[in-house]
Formats: sequence, C-alpha cells, structure tokens
Amino acid sequence: MPSSAVRRRLCAAAALVACVPVIAIAASGLRHPRADRAWIEPHARMPAVRLEGHLARVSDVRDFHFAGAGRYTPAYHDRVYDLDKLVSAAFVLTPFSASWRGPAHSFVTFGFADSQFVSISVEARRERGEEYGLVGGLLNRYELIYVVGDERDVIGQRASYGADPVYLYPIRAPRERIRQVFVEMLRRAEALREHPEFYNTLTNNCTSNVIAHVNHVTPHRIPGGLATILPGYTDEVALRLGLIDTELDLAGARTRFRINERARRFANAPDYSFRIRGDDPLSATRIAEPQTLWRPGVTR
Repeated sequence: MPSSAVRRRLCAAAALVACVPVIAIAASGLRHPRADRAWIEPHARMPAVRLEGHLARVSDVRDFHFAGAGRYTPAYHDRVYDLDKLVSAAFVLTPFSASWRGPAHSFVTFGFADSQFVSISVEARRERGEEYGLVGGLLNRYELIYVVGDERDVIGQRASYGADPVYLYPIRAPRERIRQVFVEMLRRAEALREHPEFYNTLTNNCTSNVIAHVNHVTPHRIPGGLATILPGYTDEVALRLGLIDTELDLAGARTRFRINERARRFANAPDYSFRIRGDDPLSATRIAEPQTLWRPGVTR
C-alpha cells in the first residue's frame, strides 16, 4: 500500500484530473498547434522518417555533444536502421524529486545487432525563452515533439550532467513486439511534422504516449491509471507486470539500473552505450525470445 503522503498526493492528482475537461475547453479556443514557432535549439528540428521494407531512414537524428548542463554543440545526422537487426529495448526513467517520485520524464531506447542505439523521447516542444511548467502543459503552452536521438545525447544530457537519477531498465519483450513499437513511434514522429499537436501534462505526455504505443501493439498490456500522471512510479508498475528484464525486487532494480555514475565516467567512451549498461556485457542484449547475442566478440 502507498504511504499516507503518497495517497494524499494521489488524491490531489485525481482532483486535478477531474478539472482537465474544463481546463482543456478553456484553453482550446486560445491557441492552435503549429510547427513553425521560434523553437529552442534542442527542439528546432523534427525527425523525418521514411520506412522502406525492413529499413527505417531517419533524417535529423539529434546528436548534440554536451559539455555540461545546458552546454552543447548542436549536431544532426541521417541514419538508416535495419529493422531485422532490432533486438532490444530499454525504458529510461528520470524522477525529478528526491522526496516524491511522482514528477518524472520517461522514454524508450532501442538497440540493434550492428551496435547502433537510438532513443525516442516524447517531449514538450518549447519556444525560445520558454520554461517548462506543469500548469503550462495544461494550457496549450507547448507543442508535442518526438526527439529521435543518439543515446549519448538523449540519455547523456540527463545522466552525465543532470542532477536527477537516471534509470536504464532493460525490457523483457519478443523482438517482433519491440519492432512494432519502434515503427509505431517513428510513424507518429513523422505524422507530427504535418499535423502538430499540443503537449498535455496529463493526457498527451511522455509516459502516456509510450503506454499508448505498447498497448496498441499488445492490447491492455499496461492498465490505465495514475502512472501517466505520476510517471516516477512507472518502474514499479513495469516491474510488477514483468516488463523489466530482471529477477531483482524494486529496490534492487533501482540500484542495479541507475546509470549516472557510469554515464559520467564513460561520457566520451566510443562504446558509450555498452558502458552505461554496466559490468554485465549481455545486459544490453537480453530479450525474452529469442535469446540473441549480438555484441561483437561476446559469447556466452
């Protein structure tokens, strides 16, 4: 059972949810979503996606080189991902509060047999000079963007230079399910280029979109609830549902899969994505079915 403090926060969140229709109606007539605003640099470009058989061609994959919090050199690349080589997925969670895990950012990252890794992060697209706020997210202040980026960028900016803990949980799922979720997320990223949407703190956020993709591929896999509003607890939900590839309990999993120290130590390592996954060389490659070993030089 949640503690009394957590229960109070859950009740407050539920009360806020009850106000969503009124807030949404009030805000909907004031602004319309657009793709041509003066965006902050990390949100300046949206990825462009072409799916050709087993190949996914993605333009403007973000690959910023960070030297500290808010200090970066912008870079974008065109990438080709072979869907037949997609073998793993991981769930990344960054809670924003040490005292209460409710507020958080979450996203998904994917690994390929050719040693490519790519993260897809659903974010509130901000304009220059604009700060993110929970209330602003209810009032159509931000558009929605799917950032497709290199792990050293999307994970590294948070794990190496941010103040919050970052957890990288390997997902237990069949390869075909992982592929379907990856393709769905790319298609949605492309659709937002032509049909922009508003981000919403409660109903169209980082976690709600990930859950929607998973449930579209595997209906009712993740039940509805306050996890989308309080995403800091989604690791607890995922562990209970058997989605995290571990036999550890929650406390053990949070210790094992917290990656901040490794991300800082190996921030410039050429094999960054393997290094942040820890001492177990197979931790980046385990999936439920079939078992696939794909890191060069690794044998069981």
